[in-house]
Amino acid sequence: MELVRLSVVYIHLLACCVAIGLVLASDAEMVRDLLKGNKNTGHDSTHMARLQKSVTNALIFLWLTGAAVIGIDYLEKGMNYFSNPKLHAKIIIVLLLTFNGMLLHRYVLPALLKAGSLLDLNIGVRMFALFSGALSGVSWLYAAMLGVGRPLAWKYSLTELLLAYPVMIVLGFALMVILTQWARKRSLAEPAPAPVWRLAGIPC
Repeated sequence: MELVRLSVVYIHLLACCVAIGLVLASDAEMVRDLLKGNKNTGHDSTHMARLQKSVTNALIFLWLTGAAVIGIDYLEKGMNYFSNPKLHAKIIIVLLLTFNGMLLHRYVLPALLKAGSLLDLNIGVRMFALFSGALSGVSWLYAAMLGVGRPLAWKYSLTELLLAYPVMIVLGFALMVILTQWARKRSLAEPAPAPVWRLAGIPC
């Protein structure tokens, strides 16, 4: 049974690594574009569809392998296993991550593809997109930390385990709002490109 559990945990870890890598790479590209003043911070539809499908598949694998690990541990430890605060924290975060992913798929991504740029979204949708993005990035990293933090089991209460979680989300959201506002003001302050006839040397 131990080898079976190890195999399942290994697949669980791989799925988590794949999802985190994809999310962080996409976020890093967006931040890099904002810092460079590139207004076109949105991705094309093909890239977004591929990214969404990969993260969704990774999340499905996480649910399946996570449920399998819980089942194996239950068979070995009995009902007392479900009293572990760390298990409760992981389930809460994964539920939030899943619900947030559904909102991103239903509202944020279509709006982003339609606008063509994060900076061109209206203020309400842009704030929602930034908050969802911060929640997604922090949740993946926090869930991974809880997953590898075996010493945290039974040592801390649920409140203590999740104490830093909302703080990190708020900080991530605030930083992205500041960066986005700076990039938007910078793009609006840039002079419009010269007409083609001027670039060609044609006089007025």
